[in-house]
Amino acid sequence: MTTQSEKRPFVFTGWHMLTIMVLFFGTIITVNFTMAYLASSTWSGLVVKNTYVASQEFNGKAAGIRAMLATGIKGKLEVKDGVIRYHLTMSGDEPVIADKVTAHFKRPVGEHQDFVAELQSVGAGVYEAPHEVLHGHWIVEVMAVRDGQTIMHEANRIAVIGEAK
Repeated sequence: MTTQSEKRPFVFTGWHMLTIMVLFFGTIITVNFTMAYLASSTWSGLVVKNTYVASQEFNGKAAGIRAMLATGIKGKLEVKDGVIRYHLTMSGDEPVIADKVTAHFKRPVGEHQDFVAELQSVGAGVYEAPHEVLHGHWIVEVMAVRDGQTIMHEANRIAVIGEAK
Protein backbone atom coordinates (compact mmCIF):
# COMPACT_ATOMS: atom_id res chain seq x y z
CA MET A 1 0.00 0.00 0.00
CA THR A 2 1.41 3.33 -1.07
CA THR A 3 0.37 6.68 0.43
CA GLN A 4 0.20 9.63 -1.85
CA SER A 5 0.41 12.24 0.91
CA GLU A 6 4.09 11.94 1.59
CA LYS A 7 5.57 15.11 2.99
CA ARG A 8 7.98 16.83 0.67
CA PRO A 9 11.17 18.04 2.34
CA PHE A 10 11.57 21.80 2.83
CA VAL A 11 13.50 23.50 0.07
CA PHE A 12 15.08 26.87 0.79
CA THR A 13 14.48 28.98 -2.30
CA GLY A 14 15.48 32.42 -3.48
CA TRP A 15 12.11 33.78 -2.37
CA HIS A 16 12.84 32.71 1.20
CA MET A 17 16.20 34.49 1.07
CA LEU A 18 14.60 37.63 -0.37
CA THR A 19 11.98 37.63 2.41
CA ILE A 20 14.67 37.29 5.10
CA MET A 21 16.76 40.09 3.60
CA VAL A 22 13.77 42.45 3.24
CA LEU A 23 12.69 41.80 6.85
CA PHE A 24 16.24 42.18 8.21
CA PHE A 25 17.17 45.38 6.38
CA GLY A 26 13.63 46.74 6.69
CA THR A 27 13.89 46.44 10.47
CA ILE A 28 17.27 48.19 10.54
CA ILE A 29 16.11 51.01 8.27
CA THR A 30 12.87 51.47 10.23
CA VAL A 31 14.75 51.69 13.54
CA ASN A 32 17.28 54.16 12.10
CA PHE A 33 14.59 56.44 10.67
CA THR A 34 12.60 56.28 13.92
CA MET A 35 15.65 57.18 16.03
CA ALA A 36 16.63 60.00 13.63
CA TYR A 37 13.10 61.42 13.76
CA LEU A 38 12.93 61.27 17.56
CA ALA A 39 16.37 62.85 17.91
CA SER A 40 15.59 65.74 15.58
CA SER A 41 12.07 66.38 16.91
CA THR A 42 12.89 66.48 20.63
CA TRP A 43 16.01 68.65 20.75
CA SER A 44 16.73 71.76 18.74
CA GLY A 45 20.48 71.30 19.15
CA LEU A 46 20.75 75.03 19.72
CA VAL A 47 22.89 75.97 22.68
CA VAL A 48 23.86 79.47 21.51
CA LYS A 49 22.83 81.26 18.33
CA ASN A 50 26.39 82.09 17.26
CA THR A 51 29.23 80.05 18.78
CA TYR A 52 31.92 82.43 17.53
CA VAL A 53 30.35 85.46 19.24
CA ALA A 54 29.74 83.42 22.42
CA SER A 55 33.41 82.40 22.53
CA GLN A 56 34.53 86.02 22.15
CA GLU A 57 32.26 87.14 25.02
CA PHE A 58 33.20 84.31 27.39
CA ASN A 59 36.11 85.98 29.27
CA GLY A 60 34.14 89.17 29.87
CA LYS A 61 31.16 87.24 31.20
CA ALA A 62 33.39 85.09 33.43
CA ALA A 63 35.02 88.21 34.93
CA GLY A 64 31.59 89.73 35.55
CA ILE A 65 30.40 86.60 37.33
CA ARG A 66 33.53 86.50 39.51
CA ALA A 67 32.92 90.15 40.51
CA MET A 68 29.26 89.36 41.24
CA LEU A 69 30.19 86.39 43.43
CA ALA A 70 32.66 88.57 45.35
CA THR A 71 29.76 90.75 46.57
CA GLY A 72 28.43 87.87 48.68
CA ILE A 73 24.89 88.03 47.32
CA LYS A 74 23.12 84.65 47.33
CA GLY A 75 19.86 83.52 45.82
CA LYS A 76 17.52 80.68 46.69
CA LEU A 77 14.76 79.53 44.34
CA GLU A 78 11.59 77.72 45.42
CA VAL A 79 8.82 76.38 43.20
CA LYS A 80 5.85 75.22 45.24
CA ASP A 81 2.04 75.28 45.08
CA GLY A 82 1.90 77.32 41.87
CA VAL A 83 4.22 80.05 43.15
CA ILE A 84 7.77 80.83 42.09
CA ARG A 85 9.65 82.35 45.04
CA TYR A 86 13.19 83.73 45.06
CA HIS A 87 15.06 84.81 48.20
CA LEU A 88 17.88 87.29 47.61
CA THR A 89 20.25 87.77 50.57
CA MET A 90 23.74 88.87 51.53
CA SER A 91 25.91 86.76 53.79
CA GLY A 92 24.34 86.71 57.23
CA ASP A 93 20.80 86.51 55.77
CA GLU A 94 20.56 90.28 55.23
CA PRO A 95 17.88 90.90 52.55
CA VAL A 96 18.89 92.44 49.21
CA ILE A 97 16.56 94.85 47.42
CA ALA A 98 16.36 94.66 43.61
CA ASP A 99 14.39 96.75 41.12
CA LYS A 100 13.63 93.84 38.82
CA VAL A 101 13.90 90.05 39.16
CA THR A 102 13.18 87.71 36.26
CA ALA A 103 13.29 83.93 36.09
CA HIS A 104 13.75 82.21 32.71
CA PHE A 105 12.53 78.61 32.88
CA LYS A 106 13.95 76.42 30.11
CA ARG A 107 13.60 72.72 29.49
CA PRO A 108 16.94 70.92 29.04
CA VAL A 109 15.52 69.36 25.87
CA GLY A 110 13.22 71.33 23.59
CA GLU A 111 11.94 74.85 23.94
CA HIS A 112 8.17 74.69 23.46
CA GLN A 113 7.48 74.85 27.24
CA ASP A 114 10.00 77.62 28.05
CA PHE A 115 8.69 80.75 29.76
CA VAL A 116 9.84 83.90 31.56
CA ALA A 117 8.36 84.97 34.90
CA GLU A 118 8.66 88.52 36.22
CA LEU A 119 8.91 88.26 40.01
CA GLN A 120 7.48 91.00 42.23
CA SER A 121 8.86 92.05 45.60
CA VAL A 122 6.84 90.87 48.60
CA GLY A 123 9.32 92.40 51.08
CA ALA A 124 12.58 91.54 52.85
CA GLY A 125 14.43 90.34 49.75
CA VAL A 126 11.69 87.91 48.72
CA TYR A 127 10.30 87.98 45.18
CA GLU A 128 7.33 85.98 43.92
CA ALA A 129 5.26 85.27 40.84
CA PRO A 130 2.20 83.05 40.57
CA HIS A 131 2.87 80.53 37.82
CA GLU A 132 2.17 76.83 37.48
CA VAL A 133 5.39 75.00 36.62
CA LEU A 134 5.04 71.62 34.95
CA HIS A 135 6.75 68.70 36.67
CA GLY A 136 10.12 67.55 35.41
CA HIS A 137 13.58 69.01 34.93
CA TRP A 138 14.19 72.71 34.26
CA ILE A 139 17.16 75.01 33.84
CA VAL A 140 16.26 78.24 35.61
CA GLU A 141 18.21 81.42 34.90
CA VAL A 142 17.46 84.13 37.46
CA MET A 143 18.55 87.74 36.97
CA ALA A 144 18.21 90.50 39.56
CA VAL A 145 18.82 94.13 38.55
CA ARG A 146 19.25 97.22 40.76
CA ASP A 147 19.87 100.73 39.37
CA GLY A 148 20.41 99.29 35.88
CA GLN A 149 23.20 96.95 37.06
CA THR A 150 22.90 93.17 37.31
CA ILE A 151 23.45 92.28 40.97
CA MET A 152 22.67 88.57 40.64
CA HIS A 153 22.71 86.26 37.65
CA GLU A 154 22.62 82.54 38.22
CA ALA A 155 21.45 79.45 36.42
CA ASN A 156 20.51 76.24 38.18
CA ARG A 157 19.07 72.94 37.10
CA ILE A 158 16.07 71.96 39.21
CA ALA A 159 13.56 69.13 39.29
CA VAL A 160 9.92 69.97 40.01
CA ILE A 161 8.20 66.95 41.51
CA GLY A 162 4.48 66.71 42.20
CA GLU A 163 3.40 70.01 40.64
CA ALA A 164 0.65 70.49 38.08
CA LYS A 165 0.71 68.12 35.12
